[in-house]
Amino acid sequence: MNILIFGASGNTGRELVKQALTNGHRVTAFIRTTGKLTISDEKLKIIEGNVKDYDTVKNAIHNQEAVLSTLGVSKQLNSDPLVIEGVKNIVKAMEILNTTRLIYLSFLAVGEGRNDAGFILKNIVSRIVKEEIEDHEEKERLISSSKLEYTIVKPPKLTNGIKKGVYRIGETIKAKSILPTMSRADVADFMLKQLTDTAFFRKAVRIMY
Repeated sequence: MNILIFGASGNTGRELVKQALTNGHRVTAFIRTTGKLTISDEKLKIIEGNVKDYDTVKNAIHNQEAVLSTLGVSKQLNSDPLVIEGVKNIVKAMEILNTTRLIYLSFLAVGEGRNDAGFILKNIVSRIVKEEIEDHEEKERLISSSKLEYTIVKPPKLTNGIKKGVYRIGETIKAKSILPTMSRADVADFMLKQLTDTAFFRKAVRIMY
């Protein structure tokens, strides 16, 4: 499958790229700065650009079968209006080009999920990353009000742990610990499975161990 990954040079984005290539997909990686993604493969194309540039975004989406996003803020603990603008551009371009499948990485403590995210995520972390959560809420609104066949993926705190391949998924599942964590490898595994799984079309799904 031809897939485009926004945020491909981030920790989760790199894991997505590696696993997608291993799975045989033809990957276009959209990154802000050349050199931040050192993976080399004949099935990998790298585009350097800024998501705030609509034409660059639209050109990247052209001829893609699906789009995945792990876009995050440029500075942690801060709002990033440019990324919100970028998501607007992605949604607009996908609708115009009729590229309908979007898999977007959000966070468990966004929206209603906060109440089921465990004590620390609910009461401490959500306050620390308040502005990032508010950004995610706006981006989720943009996506859910679109015509796209989206899936919003909502994991807890991410780690660089190993890929287990076993995890819980569901729209209403709850944390089993006061600070649930999940490896980026397993999040990437789940996101890539959504390329062919229709169970969570136009839904937000929680993913936890």
